[in-house]
Amino acid sequence: MPKTLADIAKRWLTRRPESLSESERGVLQSTLDRRTISRDINAVHEHKMSTGERIADTIARVGGSWSFIISFLVFLAIWTVANTLLLAREAFDPYPFIFLNLVLSMIAAIQAPVIMMSQNRQAERDRLDASHDYEVNLKAEIEIMALHEKFDDIRHQEILAMRDEIGTLRAVLERIESRLPEAGRPA
Repeated sequence: MPKTLADIAKRWLTRRPESLSESERGVLQSTLDRRTISRDINAVHEHKMSTGERIADTIARVGGSWSFIISFLVFLAIWTVANTLLLAREAFDPYPFIFLNLVLSMIAAIQAPVIMMSQNRQAERDRLDASHDYEVNLKAEIEIMALHEKFDDIRHQEILAMRDEIGTLRAVLERIESRLPEAGRPA
């Protein structure tokens, strides 16, 4: 098995070590050191999140759920019925519901950028996941190639050992054959 980073890079990646990315160098070094590279990206990411990021993710998660949509539709129906039928003369927000429109606009104005912040963070997280997946896959490929190489070496050694055994058996047979009288020899 190759012993240096340059050996592995040339042998299994067919590239010069200086052309490798930092993550590829890390994968190759972990192969040399016999260390794992897999880790829980979610735990690392959760640990680094600020309070504002957690709040934004919670708002995006709640605002994008069916329970929020249904409860908001119920709220709108109650608002409309209350201001149209129940409080007909003394409605606090009569038709065309200008105050309701103001509230909805303010909610949308706040909710949209918060959801976008959460989506941007999720995109960054997806990039980290893809990078980590690449590293794990590269390490797996290298380990599989190393196993193939070991199996090839073992098979080669077995073939050489069998050749030597056949040579030994041939010599033994020739000695036995030389001791047999001419009449007893097979034709």
